[in-house]
Amino acid sequence: MVSSLDGYIAKKDNSVSWFETPDSYEKGVHITEQDAKEFLKTIDCYIMGARTYEHALELSKSYGWVYGDVPTIVLTHRKLPVDRPNIEFYAGDLNHFVDDRLKPYYKNVWLVGGAELAKDFIRLSLADEIRQSILPVILGNGIPFFDRIGKEQTLHLKNVTAYKTGMVELCYEIRK
Repeated sequence: MVSSLDGYIAKKDNSVSWFETPDSYEKGVHITEQDAKEFLKTIDCYIMGARTYEHALELSKSYGWVYGDVPTIVLTHRKLPVDRPNIEFYAGDLNHFVDDRLKPYYKNVWLVGGAELAKDFIRLSLADEIRQSILPVILGNGIPFFDRIGKEQTLHLKNVTAYKTGMVELCYEIRK
């Protein structure tokens, strides 16, 4: 998840225009397009909620479908448009979903969003790690990432990377 320093993943209007920040950190790592492509190749399946899917569909009109041909499962009870053969929908128990639909077929599943879905996976102990990229901006309000998660969760820091853009990526293993 990408967030502001104060923990918001989007503005109240769902805008993410603040993702482009003019900061520069000279000690940071420069990420190349090739690095990003190599990382994305490791993802077997994307999971997202309905609002994230609708937002991704809207963005795809300008930027293309960023998830490529990788299987993408949208968790929703609503009827949503499908414009790609690799999109599936699921409505039901998350424990069964993970055990029956994910574990037998996929090794590296990426939960794209949104915040409610991420909180559900963390709350039910279905997530293995959290990658949070913090951008150098304070929004002051918006849609929070970890609002009312409902339980204490201990983590183990696996990695920290500071980038030339001023973004810091934290990777935590979720202790179970």
